[in-house]
Amino acid sequence: MTTATNGQIGQRIWSYAGVLRDDGLSYGDYVEQLTYMLFLKMAHERTQAPWSEPSPLPEGLDWPSLIARDGDDLEVHYRHILEQLGSGSGMLGLIFRKAQNKIQDPAKLRRLIVDLIDRQNWLMTDVDVKGAIYEELLERNAQDVKGGAGQYFTPRPLIQAIVDVIRPRPGETIGDPACGTGGFLLATHDYIARRNPNIDSGQKKHLKLEALHGVDIVDDVVRLCAMNLLLHGVGPTANEALPPVEKGDSLAVPPGDHYEVVLTNPPFGRKSSVLFVNERGEEDREALTVVRDDFWTRTSNKQLNFVQHVYNLLKQNGRAAVVVPDNVLFEGGAGEVARRRLMQQCDVHTLLRLPTGIFYSPGVKANVLFFDRKPGRDKGWTDKLWIYDLRTNMHFTLKTNPLKRADLDDFVKCYNPENRHNRAETWSEDNPQGRWRAFTVDALLQRDKVSLDIFWLRDESLEDAADLGDPDEIAEEIVEDLRAALEEFEAIGADLATQEA
Repeated sequence: MTTATNGQIGQRIWSYAGVLRDDGLSYGDYVEQLTYMLFLKMAHERTQAPWSEPSPLPEGLDWPSLIARDGDDLEVHYRHILEQLGSGSGMLGLIFRKAQNKIQDPAKLRRLIVDLIDRQNWLMTDVDVKGAIYEELLERNAQDVKGGAGQYFTPRPLIQAIVDVIRPRPGETIGDPACGTGGFLLATHDYIARRNPNIDSGQKKHLKLEALHGVDIVDDVVRLCAMNLLLHGVGPTANEALPPVEKGDSLAVPPGDHYEVVLTNPPFGRKSSVLFVNERGEEDREALTVVRDDFWTRTSNKQLNFVQHVYNLLKQNGRAAVVVPDNVLFEGGAGEVARRRLMQQCDVHTLLRLPTGIFYSPGVKANVLFFDRKPGRDKGWTDKLWIYDLRTNMHFTLKTNPLKRADLDDFVKCYNPENRHNRAETWSEDNPQGRWRAFTVDALLQRDKVSLDIFWLRDESLEDAADLGDPDEIAEEIVEDLRAALEEFEAIGADLATQEA
């Protein structure tokens, strides 16, 4: 049994994809099959020292029963495992729902199981190897099919910093309406468990079965999330409770449950739309406006709808952190309505401007908006918005200069999670390059469209034309800006077509 670095493991796993690709297996199918096998193997590792936990899998449907077989018997038994586990309920039923074997060649199936999966001790790695590997595979898959699989992943250092300042507590409930593979949920679970080693049995049970709840609209991603949670000891191993993650459209209906904490990174993309065939027999798109009685305003902008949804998910005095693109901060119309109402009914206290180069979609300009829901009153709750600019003159890439947790240390210090009502600006007239600055609500309300897209630091790249930065990064940002502009124009066209009809 060996251990290896993420890069070595990623390269090894990717080399097998080429072998199976020759048999007609897509990269997506390959990742799916890896998902099943890695889960079976890691569930078995949990039964070994130092964990020595009971297996969540029935005897005879586990990794030892698979590794003991060869030839046609192996293929038949692997198919049997997938069918049996997928026919059950609870977490296992969710993970293996509609699972099918896509590797028909027994020799290649054996090679994948024995030479790749079984030789590695997956739980002994220093990081969440599942997340790292899946992200690398899905990123390559996205590049190969020109898709956007990488959109489901939030940088782990950013997740850790957000959880560190939100400071979830034992007994609280935490929701993520766009949970992806469960990054926020797992980080929250680990934070509570690590910071509270002496919680009683009731609190431990609550943390395992009731504290966390995630929703995602993509079936395969829900599978990955359920797998991640179960392998971290989260969720029911039997059927004593509902799984902490479910497949669904969070925006479809008003929430039934409410939470003390909501942490989420809604999917990127400017507008919601639906594809249909028009009277001329041609494919066309129509803007899809979400209509809910609990929303302040109607719009086809998905991120604005998610902000409204998060507000409705929160209990009174509940805390939220939402990753939003820049357009949520400055868009007029529904955007202005949503911002005004949010500042009226919540304490919108902190905004973190994120750097580019940290998401799989290059050039994405995003932020983290922090707010607390408050009870109703005539006077608005937002008094002052504190903004930390981690974008201006900051340069990150996924491979050569990835975002690290240490890069967010100064933000966490300035946020002052011990007492966020006691903060001090690092910006001043004497220090105009300070990244931490406060703006009063009166100043915000006087801005055009109540825009929260605020920056004040001198952009060095604009001053020094001789140093334009890495050409590949510049090209990626231009492509992303053009793609975003095209999406916006398409949405406007769909809106106009709808109005004309």
